[in-house]
Amino acid sequence: MTAGDTPVVEARGIVKIFGQHRALDGVDFAVRAGEVHALLGENGAGKSTLIKILTGAYQPDGGEVLLNGAPVRFSDPLQAQGQGIGTVYQEVNLLPNRSVAENLFLGHQPTRFGIVQRKVIAAQARELLATYGLEIDVKAELGSYSVAVQQIVAIARAVELSGKVLVLDEPTASLDRNEVAKLFEVIGRLKARGLAIIFITHFLDQVFAVADRVTILRNGQLIGTRDLSALTATEVVRMMLGKDLAYDQRTLGVAESVQGPVRVEFRGIGRAGRVAPFTLSLHEGEVVGVAGLLGSGRTEMARLMFGVDASDGGEVTVGGRSVTIRNPQQAVAAGFGFCPEDRKLDGIFGELSVRENIIIALQAKLGWFRALNRDEQNEVAGRYAEDLDIRAANHDMPVKLLSGGNQQKVILARWLAIDPSFLILDEPTRGIDVGAHAEIVRTINRLREEGLALLVISSELDEVVAYSNRVVVMRDREMVAELRGEEITPAVIVSAIAENTGAKA
Repeated sequence: MTAGDTPVVEARGIVKIFGQHRALDGVDFAVRAGEVHALLGENGAGKSTLIKILTGAYQPDGGEVLLNGAPVRFSDPLQAQGQGIGTVYQEVNLLPNRSVAENLFLGHQPTRFGIVQRKVIAAQARELLATYGLEIDVKAELGSYSVAVQQIVAIARAVELSGKVLVLDEPTASLDRNEVAKLFEVIGRLKARGLAIIFITHFLDQVFAVADRVTILRNGQLIGTRDLSALTATEVVRMMLGKDLAYDQRTLGVAESVQGPVRVEFRGIGRAGRVAPFTLSLHEGEVVGVAGLLGSGRTEMARLMFGVDASDGGEVTVGGRSVTIRNPQQAVAAGFGFCPEDRKLDGIFGELSVRENIIIALQAKLGWFRALNRDEQNEVAGRYAEDLDIRAANHDMPVKLLSGGNQQKVILARWLAIDPSFLILDEPTRGIDVGAHAEIVRTINRLREEGLALLVISSELDEVVAYSNRVVVMRDREMVAELRGEEITPAVIVSAIAENTGAKA
């Protein structure tokens, strides 16, 4: 069956506001019967919010949702499911300690005189899964099977309960290549049956392999909906990142060749299923930028460097001396600092004061037998608050009351207080105002001039180009390029991100 022209489910002019933040701003989206429609965008683009509105988890503040051309308003996901819209998430939301058959029919088991007909359930489960090309023991616990099998079981359940629209939210994130191929076979069968499928992923090669059309969101706005047959991978990346590839100058005059000795080196560190082993050295007075789409392995690289995740092997040296980095405590002892991507979840301690947030890493490094007294704490907090222009009524106010930009500066101050030799910044300017943004960039350049080695991960390509001495590019959880000198332009970075996706680059 080919995709028809009439959408099964459609969003028109959707607006969603959370406080002062407009998460969706007049977004249109439609998926037809018998098509796979990819929904793409970086963090904060609005993908999850749109899906939650389509499935009844959120109510729109403007616009409307239509099902088969008629306006609908779902009060919750159960109502949306009853009307034909099912969702399968990356983390399979089933019961691993129950059998495959029980999971398939949970909540609507066939009964006789009030007794569940287990033989009937097993027979129906085998028959149903056979249509998906899956022949397994349906009486075995679901958790005894691979994630790929669990995904297919979850899809089969969602389709049986819904049957019109299937939302697949990052279904391949935990699968290997063979398992992805098996899942794509299942998607192809469902497409042939006329199901409308919304496919959310960070892997461009998979988008071009399985999808018919793509809708791209950026910062809550619709960038465009296009047939994938008319797009190249480079064009998709450009739409996602929003960069003008005519821009090719390094505006801040970064010196490509003036660095000191190697400060820190990572040789062959990696983690199976997260990021392929990589080797990277960073010099004193050098900023290494990291570019790549969300899900490319950027943050996983940073977490390995800081010991949040332990590497499967390899070696780390600091100043030529081998060190063990298997947890953040060892990283701090080695002189590492890490400002994480999600500052609210992983960065700030919201209920603690600005002062306490700034001194906490220094206190941990000194040890609790060398507790900083109040005057020492105030001196440290005051010094870095002044250096970074942290704007707070006083240093004893809860840090959660500060603006996003000032919270980011507090986290940066925390790590500068330990006098680090190596600093990792993951999306340091995301979600902050223009003034704070400029201050963070100035601070990065100042720290480089003072001899610090920095690794800076950013989706802002013009930023990466402006302050980086070198740029490494991540794609599909692997370091695929290292750019220097005149190679460091948005155009070259985008080409490296898009290369070898299985589509025209």
